[in-house]
Amino acid sequence: MEELREQLEEIFEGADLVAAFGELTLTVDSDNIIDTCLKLRDKLDFDTLVDLCGVDYLSYGQSEWAHDASNAGFSRGRSAQGGEDEHPQRFAVVYHLLSVSQNYRIRVKAFVNEAEPIIKSVTGIWASADWYEREAFDLMGILFENHTDLRRILTDYGFVGHPLRKDFPLIGEVEMRYDESLGRVVYEKVSIEPNVSVPKVIRK
Repeated sequence: MEELREQLEEIFEGADLVAAFGELTLTVDSDNIIDTCLKLRDKLDFDTLVDLCGVDYLSYGQSEWAHDASNAGFSRGRSAQGGEDEHPQRFAVVYHLLSVSQNYRIRVKAFVNEAEPIIKSVTGIWASADWYEREAFDLMGILFENHTDLRRILTDYGFVGHPLRKDFPLIGEVEMRYDESLGRVVYEKVSIEPNVSVPKVIRK
């Protein structure tokens, strides 16, 4: 890992490079993602994109309770108490890269604007990014500029919202069923009540 770190520091002078748990994470400006990825592929032989995902930093570093478990329970999208580690930007795109020839691995992270979460597509660098970017678009609402087929991949065509965002309700926005009389799928208001999880505390 030290050898890779030295090479990265030489290629990306002044880079935001963090080593933790035996892994290296390189954080770059979203505007520089193409240039960064090309250098990683061409200069360090990172020939394989293993994974690409979106991350939602909403309520990052926050907790519903300061010390003890809450009586009210907790759920995704619930307001939380502020923490010192709150993150200034909500969304990030994370790339996991592998160099087969060098046996190197690295994580590249780029933050995107919450109001317009857009970043350039890396499908021209690694073809495997195609479905990964569609998944991040579908589930997180991150847009990938110059992607040739950016459409939903896991949710229905008429689906509203992005299910992996932390403020998306666990019970969903609508429910669907097949209507025999209409001969099609219909959408209706959610008929179930939210089930708030309350941690079970066992004291002896």
